[in-house]
Amino acid sequence: MNRSHPEGFFSKTLSIKRYIFLTLLAVSVFVGTDASWAGPSRSVHDTSVITTEGVRDMVEKATLANASPQTVKKTDSGQKFSGRSVTLPISPVTGEGSVQALCQKIGRKLGSVSPESCHAADLRPTGYQSVNGLALALKEYPPLSNREPQARVMVLGGIHGDEYSSVSIAFKWMQTLDRYHSGLFHWRVLPLVNPDGLLQKRSQRMNANGVDLNRNFPTFNWLEESRDYWVRRTGRDPRRYPGQAPLSEPESRWLAEEIVRFKPHVIISIHAPLGLLDFDGHRPKPPKKLGHLHLDLMGTYPGSLGRFAGVQEQIPIITIELSYAGIMPSRGEQRRIWRDLVGWLRGNIFDPNQAHDRTFKAANEGIDVAQKGGDVTVGSKTP
Repeated sequence: MNRSHPEGFFSKTLSIKRYIFLTLLAVSVFVGTDASWAGPSRSVHDTSVITTEGVRDMVEKATLANASPQTVKKTDSGQKFSGRSVTLPISPVTGEGSVQALCQKIGRKLGSVSPESCHAADLRPTGYQSVNGLALALKEYPPLSNREPQARVMVLGGIHGDEYSSVSIAFKWMQTLDRYHSGLFHWRVLPLVNPDGLLQKRSQRMNANGVDLNRNFPTFNWLEESRDYWVRRTGRDPRRYPGQAPLSEPESRWLAEEIVRFKPHVIISIHAPLGLLDFDGHRPKPPKKLGHLHLDLMGTYPGSLGRFAGVQEQIPIITIELSYAGIMPSRGEQRRIWRDLVGWLRGNIFDPNQAHDRTFKAANEGIDVAQKGGDVTVGSKTP
């Protein structure tokens, strides 16, 4: 199979699951014998566990039947591995009420997102919680009855909790989609991947366990490379701590599972404050600019989402690095970034089952959608 194709991730799902499982087996030996890998001191808030056959379908039962798993237990000193069954910490299932509580907390924290506007976004509970028990929620803009979508697009905000603008602009763009969703794309928006990091009294990059979620994804050779990166290259910088195992955190597991379920053809990940565009993946050709943000390829890191999904699994990822973490772009710049983004998506991202039939139509739709609205922000009507 051609792995340059975005769908490579999904035709190779079983291999990925086996890789994750084998990585966890290796972690059990490595962590158990090397105390230097222990991360920053941290309190642990949850002790419930699930087996890895339930990293919500990321490791299949058939894989577990052919191997002897290990056990992961959380303690105040970190994670210790022992026994004969792989388990990972996960928070209890949440309900509708905690999404409302989440919106209240977001509204009190961010000046550009009120509790009312967060409630109006109608975020959907997913049954998952952060380390501190906050809802992990999303908003979906599904296909419309009269139109088959060109592709599936996933948008992520707030992977790093101290990047306020990445959360705020995700909510602003959801307001745009609330008014103008035309069915051109099937969207899934996760506006706040790391609620604990944002909603601490002093917001932080990491989650409540002190783990940088953007270093916690299961990239190849994760153990060796993550340790080398954190210990030798960052000098054990606590802001870059990758955790003791890939997908050790409920937030990173949730995101990985959403990727498996949704099967996005492209991922848009919003960050700050570098003021540039980054791109990971072999195809298609990345945008040269979105609004005033210009392409400046930064490369990837062990455990990063860009390396896991973009490079390793060939789901193209655009990283939008806004210029300021605490200041939103102007309304005009928000519109320009969105307009340029949707224009690039329209011309470059297709469901492979429809690409041959829809390329010409999509190109023509660019003019019509820009004039009429659709998934493109238009004039003074933009929220």
